[in-house]
Amino acid sequence: MCFRTPKALADSPDPSRKAKIDEIIRVDHAGETAAVRIYEGQMFVLGRNKETAETLEHMRMQEVEHLSDLDVLVADRRVRPSALLPVWEVAGFALGAVTAAMGKEAAMACTVAVEDVIGGHYNDQIRDLLARGWDEEELLALLKKNRDEELEHLETATELGAERAPLHAPLTQIIKTGCKAAIEVAKVI
Repeated sequence: MCFRTPKALADSPDPSRKAKIDEIIRVDHAGETAAVRIYEGQMFVLGRNKETAETLEHMRMQEVEHLSDLDVLVADRRVRPSALLPVWEVAGFALGAVTAAMGKEAAMACTVAVEDVIGGHYNDQIRDLLARGWDEEELLALLKKNRDEELEHLETATELGAERAPLHAPLTQIIKTGCKAAIEVAKVI
């Protein structure tokens, strides 16, 4: 994708608008960084199974594309990335590897939990930007595309047995809580 900074934003005397857009980009950049690493952790453990590896690689490549698009936005709009990117990378890989070590269904439960939170997070951002009436068509298009692909991952993981994971309910609740906390931390750090 090719992005441009909307003239209204570039010339805006409203620092709260730039701060809000920066927050959106920073959080999503951090989240997509972690998502790539989650799938890499899952593939590290489950990669010997050809069918599972192909599914995980497909989802990972979509996350790589999301991250690449956000890398461009970070640079073009001069957004300060999360200072915790190394933490998000390690935590993402660890989450993917640990849940995969619990079995394919637990890895899929992890995917469902993460993508449920992230899909809702993208929806919240889209609604917020639309309510503000800002000229952010390209950013909105990216958020919608990413959201749709995240929800596709959720559906795929559900079909692959996420609900059969050991300790499904507490596992997904812990992961969802962690994702929500990471979003709040990435907004400021």
